[in-house]
Amino acid sequence: MTPEQPTQDSSTLDSAAAPAKRVSVVIVSFNRAGLLRRSLAALGDEHQVLVVDNGSSDGTALLSDDFPSARFIRLPKNFGLTKAMNIGFRAADGEYVLFLHDDTVLSGEGVTKMADFLEERQDAAAVCPLLVSESGQPSWQVRSLPTPSDPDPDFRPAAASVPANGEILAECVSGAALMFRISFLRAMRHVDERYGNYGSEIELSAQVRRASKKLVILGRVTALHEGPLSPMRKGQLAGDRADGTASYLGKHFGFVTGMLHRLKAGLGGLFTFRLGVAAGALAGEKIDGA
Repeated sequence: MTPEQPTQDSSTLDSAAAPAKRVSVVIVSFNRAGLLRRSLAALGDEHQVLVVDNGSSDGTALLSDDFPSARFIRLPKNFGLTKAMNIGFRAADGEYVLFLHDDTVLSGEGVTKMADFLEERQDAAAVCPLLVSESGQPSWQVRSLPTPSDPDPDFRPAAASVPANGEILAECVSGAALMFRISFLRAMRHVDERYGNYGSEIELSAQVRRASKKLVILGRVTALHEGPLSPMRKGQLAGDRADGTASYLGKHFGFVTGMLHRLKAGLGGLFTFRLGVAAGALAGEKIDGA
């Protein structure tokens, strides 16, 4: 079965007959049923919620019984974040699409406020909530876009304090919660699937800049995000990250730049016995279901 042919439960047919909601929330989840449950409970049923179950084996599919208003799209295996995001986006009916990680807790009211912002601000292409920790402190959320001299910029909190207008401009953000007009995404056709698990949020941020639009963090809307450990193997994630970084550099700075980064990262991985990094950089191994 290809990612274009996911299995769907009976709620798909029920939702098809319902009127389209203004916002579609796309959540990609893999083996984090407990976190997903918390995220879905916070969202409520005000918006269209599309859960793309990326081949989970931890009982994630059973959550459809507890959240009947959400639509679950079940994939037979882990096709990676980017492909799963595209599958969810293609199923979206709303005027606005929020990509939400399964470990992010955001209220339905907060989602509405983000959509209201985009409706009023044509100069903005994307909006995010302010990510905070359990203690209410800003979490790691913003970074610079990668460059050949700085291919993997560090994340940092959005701001020490929120400006008076409640808006924080960013160049590149975490993909934990990121909303677009569906027209913007359709103009892109899809999120570039040269990326596996890593790189989709960087590419989306770069496309906002390319369109000469703003990417805004809305300080008056907060979302809880601590970033717990991934259920995937560290070596697999490291390889996917190396491939995604090289793919981004190759796309935006030229083939030679991307290849030089692959060679540098791959050889560095071999010499330090980080075989996952070497496989990702030199062999292009990524998390995409292949």
